[in-house]
Amino acid sequence: MTQAPPPKIIGFFDRLARALAFLIILATLGPLATVAALFAPGPLAQQTTVIVPHGESTAAISAQLSTAGAVWAAPLFHVAARLLATGGLKAGEYIVPAHASPAAIAEMMHEGRSVMRFFTAAEGLTSAEIVAELNKDPALTGTVLPPAEGSLLPETYRYNYGDTRASILARMSKAMQEKIGEVWAGREATLPLQSPQQLVTLASIVEKETGKPEERPRIAGVFYNRLRFSMRLQSDPTVIYALTGGKSDLNRALTHDDLAFASPINTYASDGLPPQPICNPGLASLQAAAHPEHHNFLYFVADGSGGHAFAADLAAHNANINRWHDALENKVQ
Repeated sequence: MTQAPPPKIIGFFDRLARALAFLIILATLGPLATVAALFAPGPLAQQTTVIVPHGESTAAISAQLSTAGAVWAAPLFHVAARLLATGGLKAGEYIVPAHASPAAIAEMMHEGRSVMRFFTAAEGLTSAEIVAELNKDPALTGTVLPPAEGSLLPETYRYNYGDTRASILARMSKAMQEKIGEVWAGREATLPLQSPQQLVTLASIVEKETGKPEERPRIAGVFYNRLRFSMRLQSDPTVIYALTGGKSDLNRALTHDDLAFASPINTYASDGLPPQPICNPGLASLQAAAHPEHHNFLYFVADGSGGHAFAADLAAHNANINRWHDALENKVQ
């Protein structure tokens, strides 16, 4: 078996190669011309994207830039990097402007002025759905499994090409823990909640019940009223989660058999709050769960306009249901 040369020897030859490249350029162009070439416009006719992987050597980056047509010659950029980027070049995705000089490119990569990308996790997505979105992004690396439901804060996160999916999930988890701590500390003292996890669970149900920000505190108030009267929450989104495990949409209307589906998450079949959240709620829903609207409503149903009609008793609720059905029939006609 052939043994690889010791690292010190490899380092020596690398330094020797760089020195020889510098000497060749000096001999060919002369000192003043070499310095001028470092700051002279490059050959690019239009901007191009160059991706520098983690751990890439200066020699490899120089060759890549030469192949991409961003510099006149790899040794020239190598000299620029050695002279002007003594702290090294940073990995990342770079947009090299048209006619950028070797010195300008070296400075850009030395300072790490790479392309900033953004990943947005929408409010109400499950952890499985967020991981599926991360896995679709070819700019990220590594594999991840869905974390606990309700542990990720829906938000927009900045990242660089080549960052790991695990690092983004870690940031989302840390952000969620911080927000939960803040919201839990400032919650109303009389809420019938035993833990921050229960707050997140109720917020997740509120999140899935309405897309209207102004309705969130009111819907949270309905569920708290039901809890105080020992009524089942009877939230349709909990049934859907129980049936799908949060991995996909149901893509059909719920049936009576669905409402009877045996699961602690199904709030038609089980008392009290589910044992876990059913999605990752946003800050507005967390705040709604911590500061609900105070009223006597026990029921709500879609009103046909994207919002909900609320009722304090079953008779008024049934009347709202009839109006909703009438609205649906009018749309069909």
